[in-house]
Amino acid sequence: MKLHREGSKYILIASILWGIIGFVTYKFLADILWLLFPINIICFLLWFWVIWFFRLPNRIFTTGDDKVIAPADGKVVVIEETFEPEYFKEKRLQVSIFMSPLNVHVNRCPVKGEVKYMKYHPGKYLVAWHPKSSTENERTSLVIKNPKMEILLRQIAGALARRICYYVKEGQQVSQNEEFGFIRFGSRVDLFFPVGTKVDVKIGEIVQGGITVLARI
Repeated sequence: MKLHREGSKYILIASILWGIIGFVTYKFLADILWLLFPINIICFLLWFWVIWFFRLPNRIFTTGDDKVIAPADGKVVVIEETFEPEYFKEKRLQVSIFMSPLNVHVNRCPVKGEVKYMKYHPGKYLVAWHPKSSTENERTSLVIKNPKMEILLRQIAGALARRICYYVKEGQQVSQNEEFGFIRFGSRVDLFFPVGTKVDVKIGEIVQGGITVLARI
């Protein structure tokens, strides 16, 4: 397992803060063990959580031109037909994956193809399951097209997330399971398929980015 590059600053800050708090508590609370140990245990747990959040586990990816692979770890919270107003401007099949602060937050391309559309939208930080989060929260919209399918992915920041990172641009060729972004501290990814697409997951199912097959072309 490796650590994601997006976590470098946060891991450094957490380490420095733990070091400072540890020094201060040992200097002034050395004789008050009932207070000294709990403070340092809490600091360690917070430091470890930051390390854990930015983990980048080694995985054997699922591939296939006829498969749409999960772009993120998390729970499937939406499978429904809805109107997509930004790019397709027509009814699409939406599948949404909610990423809790405990999930790996790397986002991967579910199919290979060309990036036909990429747009960042600043916005609010409503909880990721809020009905208006898809249109009002900070988000990005990414469309990947290949000879078999054109699919839209939307990264949506949550209440704790304060920055969406993305690494692709329009016209770029991307590979299946290639990393295209990262969302910090809780979020959601929406996918918009053509109506009638065969979906292989169900509401409440836990999926893994780069491994779980979401749908078949």
